[in-house]
Amino acid sequence: MEQTAWRFSDDRGQMSAAAAPPSRVVAYIQAGATLEDLGIRPLAVFGSFHDGPEPDPAKSGALPLDEVGCLGAGADLDVEALLAPEPDLVVAVSYGGGQVYGLDPETAKHLEERVPVVVLDVGQAHTPARIRGRFADLARSLGAPREDAAALLAAESRLRAAAARTPRPRVLALSPASPDEVHLARPQAWPELRALAEYGVDLIEPGEGAGANWRTTGWPAAAELRPGIALVDVRSNAAPLGELRSVAAWRALEAGARILAWNPESPCSARAHAAWFGQVAGALEEQVKTRGKSQEDSPT
Repeated sequence: MEQTAWRFSDDRGQMSAAAAPPSRVVAYIQAGATLEDLGIRPLAVFGSFHDGPEPDPAKSGALPLDEVGCLGAGADLDVEALLAPEPDLVVAVSYGGGQVYGLDPETAKHLEERVPVVVLDVGQAHTPARIRGRFADLARSLGAPREDAAALLAAESRLRAAAARTPRPRVLALSPASPDEVHLARPQAWPELRALAEYGVDLIEPGEGAGANWRTTGWPAAAELRPGIALVDVRSNAAPLGELRSVAAWRALEAGARILAWNPESPCSARAHAAWFGQVAGALEEQVKTRGKSQEDSPT
């Protein structure tokens, strides 16, 4: 009987097993960037239907793209393309319901018939800590050391302190759609935004409208919310900020807010979350200092 030295139960409750821990990993780009942070370098990564043929730099994290192959994205992906690097494990993500994100359901089905597939849920039902922990569990099962959480703990403490200071700036998360439209994030739909709120960050609710994750509206509506900080989606599927320079409402928003790059698909690691929380804390500290000085300088 074949000995089983490696087992891992994914977030669908499906068990993957092998005679030895897998060492040839293909992963969705967010998962691949996370594994890289955790000490497991994937052979290759793939994108979603939102991505182009080349890896999105915003999603790539610390992946050395000159060493890690890109298998394509969306409709360009089929089972043979995913199996070309001869992986012994595929790591994918889901946003709930167990469906593999970024792959056609039939492709995912036939892929699982030929290679173990681990799917980890990064959707709104889970906290960043839980998502981070699941990736850490997987990485350790593949031979990675335990992740050092000291930097994350320090960043969380700094963020909590920065969010407690006054005057506290209001924070709006958004994704530019075009010079005419913008997607305003609903904070409760995004684990990392929900975590910011739990640390005391004053996140702006975008208001009523269609869309579970976003409210799609015009730029004037975004400018009217008058955020002190704007977390702006910088993935390749978002409209580049250069295209917005002629939009008066964007210029008004930019003039009144500290603009901070936001990647809604950042790596799910202590390293990445420490950097993110530190960036938000720095922006809060800067805005509090600037507003406090403005109040001191204003005539009474």
